[in-house]
Amino acid sequence: MSYSTIISNTSFLSLASKFTTRGSRLQCTISMARSAVDETSDSGAFQRTASTFRNFVSRDSNSQFPAESGRYHLYISYACPWASRCLSYLKIKGLDDAISFSSVKPIWGRTKETDEHMGWVFPGSDTEVQGADPDHLNGAKSVRELYEIASPNYTGKYTVPVLWDKKLKTVVNNESAEIIRMFNTEFNHIAGNPDLDLCFKKRA
Repeated sequence: MSYSTIISNTSFLSLASKFTTRGSRLQCTISMARSAVDETSDSGAFQRTASTFRNFVSRDSNSQFPAESGRYHLYISYACPWASRCLSYLKIKGLDDAISFSSVKPIWGRTKETDEHMGWVFPGSDTEVQGADPDHLNGAKSVRELYEIASPNYTGKYTVPVLWDKKLKTVVNNESAEIIRMFNTEFNHIAGNPDLDLCFKKRA
């Protein structure tokens, strides 16, 4: 199998690449990680970079992102464990009526016709893929489009979960560890199970 075939078969990385040939060796310089797959080392180890949208929903009504019923939407993939734990918190805390959610398709697809990037995409209809939903909020075809709505010059990863502000039309947070903490404490005044604390406390 040739190098070009290998690169073609891994085109789902869809990164800006520069190739130079030195003797029989093919070099590839890659920039802009667009998914978790891009953070895998040569040995196969996962080297996760920090999430980029790190705003916090607060119970303080004067904050930029106050915890209001009906204002936020959680985008997930059932195929993503980090996103799935956010949905688990949402359900267990009884936030179904306060925070809406939807899921992308469980497998990646082309996110834009102008390049070869593969990532999370929405189905074209409510019946195309069981458990997956079209984006009725923004009409996006992919999670990539959501990030570009929030920040047109964004060059980071197009990952789930995404906690979306319907009012400001932007990504609030895409770090699951922080999203579950918001769900656990900041929405208690509108949660069905406000006294249920799902975050373990460190022992003294």
